[in-house]
Amino acid sequence: MDNLILIGAGGLAREVGEAVTASGRYRILGVVDDDPGVHGTSVSGMPVLGGLDQVYWDRSSYVVVCAGQGRTRQAIVDRLTDHDIGPSRFGTVVHPSVQVPRSCFLGVGSMLLAQVAITADVRIGRHVVAMPNVTLTHDDVVGDYATLCAGVSLAGGVSVGPAAYLGTNASVRQDVCVGAGSTLGMGSTLLQDLPDGETWAGVPARLLAPGRRLTAATTMEAVS
Repeated sequence: MDNLILIGAGGLAREVGEAVTASGRYRILGVVDDDPGVHGTSVSGMPVLGGLDQVYWDRSSYVVVCAGQGRTRQAIVDRLTDHDIGPSRFGTVVHPSVQVPRSCFLGVGSMLLAQVAITADVRIGRHVVAMPNVTLTHDDVVGDYATLCAGVSLAGGVSVGPAAYLGTNASVRQDVCVGAGSTLGMGSTLLQDLPDGETWAGVPARLLAPGRRLTAATTMEAVS
């Protein structure tokens, strides 16, 4: 059994740790995090081994980046790349309740949690997080570092750009594009293309005013 180190001592690491244990694919050595305040503690029974430098000298263990935000995952991967830790060192986590059909592709470093449903000809990039009960249907494309929160549903032919963030229970109409680095609020229904870098929310989803924070209240206000 291969060894695995989780990067990031937050809630996602706990969820990924449970998925890894259920799958039996890896032996978890522990968690690393650059916050010295958590060094020497444990996260759901997994020891916090130290900072990110702990993985630089360990050239045999796989790693998976458990940061909730795609941009943060990307920044950590860039740091690892600077220390010659390439794609072959990244683990891929698939909960045993998830079936990845043979027509589909899953990139390295990605994490599919419990009850994610994937149908046919779906392409999932590198370091993507799909939280429980996400549904991806035919011909969907999910870019690198995207985050799909629990209950997200994509109709057929949807394209999700790199580092996009789709909130809990958001849904996207068929053949719609979610732009790179954009945010779709929880519970929203997206019926048209969401441009790069913008934040939309509501039913149907629409652009939030610049500088306005995305909260549960603003999501509900956007419902029409």
